Amino acid sequence: MPAFDLPLTELERHHPDLEEPADFDAFWQSTLKKAGQADPLVSVRPAETGLRLTRTWDVTFRGFAGDPVRAWFSRPTGVDEPLPAVVEFAGYGRGRGLPHERLTWVNAGYAHLLMDNRGQGDQYGCGGETPDPHAGAPGGPGPAVRGLLAPEDYHYRRLITDAVRAVSAVRVLPGVDAGRIVAAGNSQGGGVALAVAGLVPDVAALLVTAPLLCGIRRALDLTDAGPYGEIAAYLSVHRGAEREAYRTLSYMEGISFARRASAAAHFGVGLRDTVCPPSGVYGAFNRYGELAGAETGAETEARKEIHAYPFNGHEGGDAVHVRRQLGWLAGVLGT
Repeated sequence: MPAFDLPLTELERHHPDLEEPADFDAFWQSTLKKAGQADPLVSVRPAETGLRLTRTWDVTFRGFAGDPVRAWFSRPTGVDEPLPAVVEFAGYGRGRGLPHERLTWVNAGYAHLLMDNRGQGDQYGCGGETPDPHAGAPGGPGPAVRGLLAPEDYHYRRLITDAVRAVSAVRVLPGVDAGRIVAAGNSQGGGVALAVAGLVPDVAALLVTAPLLCGIRRALDLTDAGPYGEIAAYLSVHRGAEREAYRTLSYMEGISFARRASAAAHFGVGLRDTVCPPSGVYGAFNRYGELAGAETGAETEARKEIHAYPFNGHEGGDAVHVRRQLGWLAGVLGT
């Protein structure tokens, strides 16, 4: 796919306006307050993986509405001191899969929590084990359109809440340095990680690549690739539902979360990405941290950097970018 979005020089200056709901903060404060009324952990059970250098636990924690959410928690074998923890969120249609699939962060010396995606896991990878019992509101079959007509019913309200609760859960797991928590993800996982950074003020760092849910309105005009294509397909059938859909999506907009974040942040983007168009990524990056400290009047300048890959699509920098993430994160956390 040739480059199709704005030229790089314009992307670097891209500072999109937002139709942000007046009650954006109140909506999320109310949602998270309800979810946070119970202790996060349900169970932590050792998992047999066949790996000698990694210890893994099958974790269940309470997410949205107290629903049980599954996760894999792993640590390097033979390391006793508390470790910084990378909380990773999976891509669209994926579940947590099998514990030996994602070992990069454990091999780098971090604790690692990989959250399952509720109601997903049937499109890629090795599946998931977390149902979504609240998926009955009007909307299409795919996660991107479940409950699309009302923010209270939307799938991503539940998934983002789960992600915030995953941070609460990892902080009380044994052997975790609760003051050094990292939110990480690619694609849908990147959009969810960005939301976590905007909703959890003391996250230490953010690793986000090709994030979904950034510049949503523009993305719907630019691409028919999924998941945005699922939304467009739904609206092509439900003519006249655009107003309700756009209102719902405005509460999930990654640029709005980015404005509120203050953690050190590392972004990656492929300039030929038709799944998550680069203008959304740059919109989030360029507006990242602009509201941090606004309530106290403090001047807060988040440390941030972005790496663009001009000839790559949704895969972005792939392993090259992961190598950059490893070096950057070690510098930020002092590991």
